Amino acid sequence: MIKNWISAVAFGLISTVHFNVNAQSLPDFTELAEKHGAEVVNISVTQSVHVDAGAMPFLGMPDDEQMQEFFKRFGIPGIPGNPGQNGAPPSDYKSQSLGSGFIISSDGYILTNAHVVNEADEVIVKLYDKREFKAKIIGADKRTDVALVKIEATGLPRVTVGEPSKLKVGEWVAAIGSPFGLENTMTAGIVSAKGRALPQENFVPFIQTDVAINPGNSGGPLFNLAGEVVGINSQIYSRSGGSMGLSFAIPIDVAIDISNQLKSSGKITRGWLGISIQELTKELAESFGMKSTAGALVAGVEKNGPADKGGLEAGDVITKFDGKSIANSADLPRVVGASKPGKIVAVEVLRKGNIKILNIGVGEMPSESAEAVQGNKPAPKAEANKIGLTLKELTPQQKKKLGGKHGLLVIDSTGAAAQAGIRRGDVILGLNNSETQSVEQFNKQINSVAAGKVAAVLVQRGENTLYVPIKVAK
Repeated sequence: MIKNWISAVAFGLISTVHFNVNAQSLPDFTELAEKHGAEVVNISVTQSVHVDAGAMPFLGMPDDEQMQEFFKRFGIPGIPGNPGQNGAPPSDYKSQSLGSGFIISSDGYILTNAHVVNEADEVIVKLYDKREFKAKIIGADKRTDVALVKIEATGLPRVTVGEPSKLKVGEWVAAIGSPFGLENTMTAGIVSAKGRALPQENFVPFIQTDVAINPGNSGGPLFNLAGEVVGINSQIYSRSGGSMGLSFAIPIDVAIDISNQLKSSGKITRGWLGISIQELTKELAESFGMKSTAGALVAGVEKNGPADKGGLEAGDVITKFDGKSIANSADLPRVVGASKPGKIVAVEVLRKGNIKILNIGVGEMPSESAEAVQGNKPAPKAEANKIGLTLKELTPQQKKKLGGKHGLLVIDSTGAAAQAGIRRGDVILGLNNSETQSVEQFNKQINSVAAGKVAAVLVQRGENTLYVPIKVAK
């Protein structure tokens, strides 16, 4: 304990101020680097890329040669072609990119990101001792961005796997990787948040850190101070392409589960309900007459899917799945995905103010997504309703694409609807908890909503459905 004494003079009076400062030294990462640097590898990927003539108009500019040299030095994929030769790139070229990975078994199994090795023609793994091996891709899962590759080697140093659940916000962590091709670079920071949900990344509860992560770090390990791997560095938030102190790692327990499935069967099996969900905001909760925003709001149910067969409906709020509480929408895909297909689970839902328990058989997630529903061009001479929507009933062909559902095509959006984010080409499926059968019916429903109240409009956009809260003007 260090005591500091400061004398201050104020208004002619002398006072002594006492305060204590805890003497805490910053963590020493030298031992971690020395012991675990050899467990991290550099991954070089070669891909064949086809480029149409004239696709890169910047070729032939005076600075191209300098730019190529910059890219070459820092391991960034270079500009194809030979600048200055008629200004046109060749139709096919080899693209090279770099990433990182780490050894999880002494016989050569390595974890990295799926996006690092995606569509690779050749994967070269470079070890800490400078040896290079051609790697085989065992499998990759785009939904979690985890890939497993294998090199023919034995006696390799492997990482020790930690427990992400024991991580605490504010805890020191470190990354080792190859940012911009600079091998075995260590950066450090703290855990900024846990269980972070990112857009379009529903199956991973990301670890957020402020560790400096840059292009080339992808697929590298995130260590705790004990030298255990707790995550795979996967994404950054950046406006410049470089680190801005917002990086995201896949928890290692998620990655190990994926790698085990890839190793045993070469594919990933996940539970599936056949629904689309969204966050239950305060405005949407108000429109449904709910006081709490806990749960996952069901925005759409796929016809003849597991949820449809089990009685789940659009507008239901899922509060528990197989005994696990659902605090927000990001929780649901993870627990459903971890469920074994074929299992009958109890699903607790809130429907029009009443709690219901549904027994639903979990399906297996399809590998391909359904066809998107496309909107037509605007039709003339239609009137906007109270919230600014100009609507048209769907054609038989459009209804067929929707699986036989009724809906209304948005041919123009203004006023409150436009401000809420509804746009031309969207399909209106319902209002609050009621389906929409016709333009006349929808307009009557919206006219009955009192001024100043919020209406929840169910919208389908492409493959996705969501409730959009719209406050009716006074």
